[in-house]
Amino acid sequence: MTDDVVGGGIATAEPAGRAPVDARAGVRPTHRRHRALPLLAGLGALALAVVLSLLVGANPISPDAVWSALTGAGSGEARFVVWDQRVPRTVAALAVGASLGVAGALMQAFTRNPLADPGILGVNAGAGLAVAAGLAFLGVTAPGEIAWLACGGALVVTLVVYAIGSGGRERSSAARLTVTGVAFGAVLAGLTTGIAITHPDAFDRMRGWNAGSLLERDLGVVVPVLPFLGAGLVLAAASARSLNAIALGPDVARAQGVSVGRSRVLVLAAVTLLAGGATAIAGPIAFVGLVVPHLVRWTVGSDQRRILAGSVVVGCVLVLCSDVVGRIAVLPGEMPVGLVTAFVGAPVLIALARRRTASGL
Repeated sequence: MTDDVVGGGIATAEPAGRAPVDARAGVRPTHRRHRALPLLAGLGALALAVVLSLLVGANPISPDAVWSALTGAGSGEARFVVWDQRVPRTVAALAVGASLGVAGALMQAFTRNPLADPGILGVNAGAGLAVAAGLAFLGVTAPGEIAWLACGGALVVTLVVYAIGSGGRERSSAARLTVTGVAFGAVLAGLTTGIAITHPDAFDRMRGWNAGSLLERDLGVVVPVLPFLGAGLVLAAASARSLNAIALGPDVARAQGVSVGRSRVLVLAAVTLLAGGATAIAGPIAFVGLVVPHLVRWTVGSDQRRILAGSVVVGCVLVLCSDVVGRIAVLPGEMPVGLVTAFVGAPVLIALARRRTASGL
């Protein structure tokens, strides 16, 4: 084998039939192309899901009429359905799906628990209780104020469940953390129901929201929450590299110079903003944060940077498709997206609980 210097780099001659190695990148070109395939497939699925979200609904409109409405040439009814209903729902689904997918990936990576999820661990229920209390007792109605309440409730429950589930240890028991989260979530959901029943005005406003619905989520609800979600995604990206080291254990991470305490703060802040913001928009939607990271890991491997990026795309696809199914499943009515994701996620949870290991965790 001979080495030749080419353009300041080293090109290594490979045996016949093998792809050349770029020593500066350390990756075979064919491997880079193979790694790009899942991302391209995910983006294609996302584009298709967006198109379906704009075309499909309880009120049937032809594709030509939808296109005319999008370009400003359609009739008044078509423009109303597309711009006032389907476009805002699509934007809300994108925001909620990306947020819950990344929040679930962060929780599973940091706790090293394949069953971690904002819904299963009670984080969404905590956000929901805070919003219900604000509606009933404080008269809060502004989307921005609701987002603050949801994030506050999510933070409190995240800290409590993690503290009890970990029992003071660096690594929490998957079963103990899951049981703690489910128990807290059940109690908080019961309190939320009690508030709704005893305060009829709040119940009327919360009826669709509490089931996890994107119906009537206009841009006035979504836009004030976007800064919370954007900050959460930035914090998630900042913690991705350290999560790769933490996956090997806290001691190994410290030996590699990773601050476990700083990573914990980043992850908790990101999960709080993402889960709280998503709950403020659509109510508590379960299982998205559980299913999405596993689907991504099965495709792209264990690098947390790729998992977080893939969770954004797959989370959007899952929520968009679930919302589309919910629109036509029980015509002439609609099924909340939270119920559709439950039908998808419950079997996945059972399958994961029966496995000794899941997705490399």
